[in-house]
Amino acid sequence: MFELSEEHRMLKDLVAKFIDQELIPLERSAIAREARGEAVGLPPEEEGPLLEKCKELGLWALDVPEELGGANLPNVALMAMNEELGRTCVPFTFPPDSPNLHMLMAVANEDQKRRYLAPYAAGETKSAIAISEPGAGGDPAGMLTRAVRDGDDWVINGRKIWISRVSSADFLIVMARTGEGKRADGVTAFLVDRGTPGLIVEREIKMLGGQRTYELVFDNCRVPASQMLGKEGKGFAPMQLRLTVRRLQMGAWCTGMAVRALDMLCEHATQRVTFGQRLADRQAIQWWITDAATRIHACRLMVMDAAAKQDKGMDVRTEASMIKVFATEMAADVIDHAMQAFGAMGVTKELPLQIMAAKVRAMRVYEGPSEVHRATIARRIIDARK
Repeated sequence: MFELSEEHRMLKDLVAKFIDQELIPLERSAIAREARGEAVGLPPEEEGPLLEKCKELGLWALDVPEELGGANLPNVALMAMNEELGRTCVPFTFPPDSPNLHMLMAVANEDQKRRYLAPYAAGETKSAIAISEPGAGGDPAGMLTRAVRDGDDWVINGRKIWISRVSSADFLIVMARTGEGKRADGVTAFLVDRGTPGLIVEREIKMLGGQRTYELVFDNCRVPASQMLGKEGKGFAPMQLRLTVRRLQMGAWCTGMAVRALDMLCEHATQRVTFGQRLADRQAIQWWITDAATRIHACRLMVMDAAAKQDKGMDVRTEASMIKVFATEMAADVIDHAMQAFGAMGVTKELPLQIMAAKVRAMRVYEGPSEVHRATIARRIIDARK
């Protein structure tokens, strides 16, 4: 059911070769940056050649519609490629970043498609999305940032936090409340350009694994009415679409990280001898390997099942929540066992395992913490039986 076509298998192999030849060799410098307390992200001198190589290989605009110059790949093929990306601790995304792309495709009007979607789909611009707030992280419906209509403009006031990619974003998708109360149907999306007066980058926040997020302040940030993305008060649904796309990606990335950790564990276990016996011959290690392979297989099937359903236009929000919980916890366990098998070397800042461990730990929080997803899954299952 989830078998890739010959064309997509070839593309997956091309991506795997790109990871092995272009990204994994950069891990040493990424690990060194993280060990110095710097951002693990690629500096321009490393990212530039990678982007040029992507263009050369055709690894560009992969899920962009053909009318915008893209390959329009199905989600099943994209998930296979994202799994390959997960195998390295070097943070890299084939342009453009998918979630915001899909949100723009869903609700942008013709003018916004020309000004924002087209250059974004071409990989010429970068974006970020501002959803979370200091008092409403896991509950977007509780956001307090407000946008008020003033003539031909909207004036945004409030505070956002835990926003990724701000330092490189040319524009932001900002979620703000335009209706009364705290209902989800009162949330509206706005396009806010970098440098807009009243958009203040309050601070950079250092996260685990050399990652960075930002806190933003909107102080009478005035944008034209033409910057409203989608319909007034109806921004929650396209935002959920965007979150679903990311959650499936995260499942594929976690699968890739677990595959890499398992490969490292197996290689080390066959070489390391303690007390006259290889680690690979010890039952504890064998069970770690078995459990890892079994859970990786299950996670891959979950991701591909959801991707196939999404390709058919089905609602996969529940599956996405299940994947978000299962994949992050699976990858955390597999990486932790690999670190344990390596002993002291496993907890140094010399292997990619520690960055992967920190990355997957953060994943259990962002795009909705595991506890919120568990509650959501249970509520939907219960409601379906009424």
